[in-house]
Amino acid sequence: MARTALRTRTAKSGRRRTAAAPRGRRPLPLPVRLLVMALAFAAMVAFAAALARVTLEPSPASRALVHSNLHPGRSLRAYLDQPETRDAVKQIGGNILLGVPFGILLPILAPGTRGLLRVGLATAVVMLLVELVQGALVTGRAFDIDDVILNTTGALLGYLLLGRRLGRAVHAARRSKSS
Repeated sequence: MARTALRTRTAKSGRRRTAAAPRGRRPLPLPVRLLVMALAFAAMVAFAAALARVTLEPSPASRALVHSNLHPGRSLRAYLDQPETRDAVKQIGGNILLGVPFGILLPILAPGTRGLLRVGLATAVVMLLVELVQGALVTGRAFDIDDVILNTTGALLGYLLLGRRLGRAVHAARRSKSS
């Protein structure tokens, strides 16, 4: 026998009302979901091309910092010690903004990556690989752990601001095995 969950509320008049408990959110209709996923895929491809261009070409701004940084916070301090605040904002803000698309697009394209921890882990792994390639193959670039941290922070912000809602709208809520 199936049970239905009921909630009882008391109105200001003192009368009790009974309403069915809300069920899991329903996803968007299939054609809309497919369109959103196709757009998200195109955006991810464009983002990957932009990421490759930004990170895999030598940068005049980072020539003075062409050494590997394995100590979190070291290059952040170097950015903040620069005489031009604009340069620090550009470096730090740019690295944060570089991660935001991951936080928005991953929950749409890969429902298994929904969740703050999973988005953070997936972004950290991808950005770690980008930094390794950058340090090993690109002249004028070096591995920097602070870039990985800032990119991951950006992805988490993107997930919290928009990715979580979009992921829930596109994909059905997971059903528990006890239902």
